[in-house]
Amino acid sequence: MAGSAFGDQLTRYVSATATARTVPDTAPEIPEGMLETISTIVSADEAPFLSHLARVRVEWLEMEADRLGNTCFEMRPHEIEARKRQHLPPGPVTIGLHPILAEDDLLFSHTLAHELLHAAGMTEHDERHSDLVNVIAPSPKLSESPLLQDIRNQALNQQEVKDWTCGHCEFVWGRTTVKAPSRCPKCARPFK
Repeated sequence: MAGSAFGDQLTRYVSATATARTVPDTAPEIPEGMLETISTIVSADEAPFLSHLARVRVEWLEMEADRLGNTCFEMRPHEIEARKRQHLPPGPVTIGLHPILAEDDLLFSHTLAHELLHAAGMTEHDERHSDLVNVIAPSPKLSESPLLQDIRNQALNQQEVKDWTCGHCEFVWGRTTVKAPSRCPKCARPFK
């Protein structure tokens, strides 16, 4: 599906699907020390359900799920917000993780940390949430994550442009990134 044009450049959206081979037989486990780490770096003011994290249920999503993880409160959003303000328990909370994460420990930890912060009451995707997730379980580098590499390869295969050509020296090289290069690897001039 094509996006909107900006100047001479057409923005193109791609979709990549993470497909698990099987759903593991055992439920996902919270890595040792993760809850303690969250408790030491997050205050009860910013995460009102922090003291209830030990009761969160963690399970695998269906193999066809379209996200890596989600946090499900069994109450309506307005009730959750009221409970945050009143410092009441959140009720039953379930974190679902995509079974593909069983094959990638670093991305599993990163995704679980993200969802645990939601379960603690930090329901917004703001900069503080992102910073905390990266302290608790940093996002893996592309070279460290087979799942991220697979997603990148799927995105590259959907691109119409399979290689880059320098507008200055006419050097041609194969595309290995989703983003356009900033410079030519041969003449080092800005890519155009």
